[in-house]
Amino acid sequence: MIISRTPYRISFFGGGTDYPDWYLKNGGSVLATAIDKYCYITCRYLPPFFEHKIRIVYSRVESCQSINDIQHPSVRETLRFIKVKRGVEIHHDGDLPARSGMGSSSSFTVGLLHTLYAIEGKMPTKKQLALDSIHIEQNMIKETVGSQDQVSAAYGGFNKIDFSTNGDINVNLIVLSKDRLKELNEHLMLLYTGIVRTASNVAVSYVNNIDKKSELLNRMHNMVDEGISILKGNSCVCKFGELLNEAWKAKRGLSSKVTNSTVDELYEFAKSNGAIGGKLTGAGGGGFLLLFVPPSHQKKVREAFGNMIHVPFSFEPNGSQIIFYDPDQKDYSSIENDRTNRTISPFRELTQ
Repeated sequence: MIISRTPYRISFFGGGTDYPDWYLKNGGSVLATAIDKYCYITCRYLPPFFEHKIRIVYSRVESCQSINDIQHPSVRETLRFIKVKRGVEIHHDGDLPARSGMGSSSSFTVGLLHTLYAIEGKMPTKKQLALDSIHIEQNMIKETVGSQDQVSAAYGGFNKIDFSTNGDINVNLIVLSKDRLKELNEHLMLLYTGIVRTASNVAVSYVNNIDKKSELLNRMHNMVDEGISILKGNSCVCKFGELLNEAWKAKRGLSSKVTNSTVDELYEFAKSNGAIGGKLTGAGGGGFLLLFVPPSHQKKVREAFGNMIHVPFSFEPNGSQIIFYDPDQKDYSSIENDRTNRTISPFRELTQ
């Protein structure tokens, strides 16, 4: 049995420039961090005693005979990518809800990929995990997703992620003092709006016409270095919050689906209670509201949003990890022969 633990992420600046349709022509950058909220994937080879050949447990339970029967797109295509030949059982557990703007889909894919590599006896690099997950989501599942979430999930840490026109992706750890990172972390609040949306549905509303958004995206790209300069300088960290506010104004211009009247009211209400800036995490449309609030005002904000869930978090440095490794690769050939002799259908390999 193998268990992986893969972090979710928060993106501060540059979101939108990580879509291949944009960065392969213009380049892109994102300032983002992994956080200590995780997606857990448990996987084991399935002994040949069951009617099904694949079992997947998430918000649904799927019992399948072949890869082609699997409804969950990430499980189906990741198993196909790894070319798993034996029966498997996969369980998913997450600290945060799906479709909430925290990169949960990519964390799932990265974690599942990491687990399947491990059960096959392979230990991929962080770069391989990120690039393979991007390939699975963008080319095999054909989701309209960017390339930052997979990188943050695989690498962890507080990073500037650069996307080159030749397709290269470079991860640059932002080196800050422990006190400065702590100061930033203490000014951030994460509140769950309860609004569920699918990121690709929001993203497709502006990715399809992304060249027409060049002025906004170039401005959002430039904010990455502005944000880093604030953090590395000696000025008040509150300027980071002010820049978040400017970034949110810019992002709202990408598409009418990025926000809605409910989200706008929540954001303005937060500002009236002491927030300096903030944004919806992820592509927009709902999910979590990330707020930049001085610690002296956070109690007031929590009380004002008393019906919403406040999620304390810390920055996470490690990325996807295998936290339990006990591969069970018993030889069931004798059982298979016995099943055949008794005219019981033998355990079949998974079809690709």
